[in-house]
Amino acid sequence: MRIPAHSVCTAIRDDIVSGVHERGSRLTEELLARRYGVSRVPVREALRTLEAEGFVVTRRHAGACVAEPTEQEAADLLEMRMLLEPLGASRAAQRRTEAHLKVLRGLVRLGQERARRGNSEDLRSLGGWFHETLAQASGSPALTSMLTQLRHKISWMYTVEAPANPAESWAEHGAIVDAVARGDGERARTVTALHTERSTAAHRLRFRAAGDRADRVRNSQPPVNMTSLRH
Repeated sequence: MRIPAHSVCTAIRDDIVSGVHERGSRLTEELLARRYGVSRVPVREALRTLEAEGFVVTRRHAGACVAEPTEQEAADLLEMRMLLEPLGASRAAQRRTEAHLKVLRGLVRLGQERARRGNSEDLRSLGGWFHETLAQASGSPALTSMLTQLRHKISWMYTVEAPANPAESWAEHGAIVDAVARGDGERARTVTALHTERSTAAHRLRFRAAGDRADRVRNSQPPVNMTSLRH
């Protein structure tokens, strides 16, 4: 069965975000195809998509390489998120479905429970799911796509310090859901803007020193099982 390019794209993007493919390192089609257990055709298509998204650049005499964003470009991403997430919440207040509300409320309950237990890893995942669902509730595929790409890039460029008071952070999530449930777009926008501004302060650049960059994708990287990505 042919593995679709979008599945290969997701796998490569995830590895870029997690640091398997380091900033500035070469992305050789042959080695990538071997790593993900696919032909070079879906790899080539995936690299074109990732270049359009800003994760990959094509360099003369080197070919495809992982991009090396500047600090200003990284800062711009946080500013864009501060503008778009409140917009998404405002739209969600007008367009959300009962299914969206059910998921959002369930995530808030779980988040508040995990906050009491102090499980930071669970909280990070739950926070990501919450904001992804909130974006989907906006009813705008274009906005959802933009916010998803922003989250990927921000995760790639920044580490995030755990909030000093996780319960307060999840209280803010709850306030966002309350506003969305009431259809109060202005309140949803305001609360989300405050929440996003506070969380932005916890972001720290994770750029590696030049000496730590790989020159190519290492042959020693284990193959990736793509079976679960077949659709």
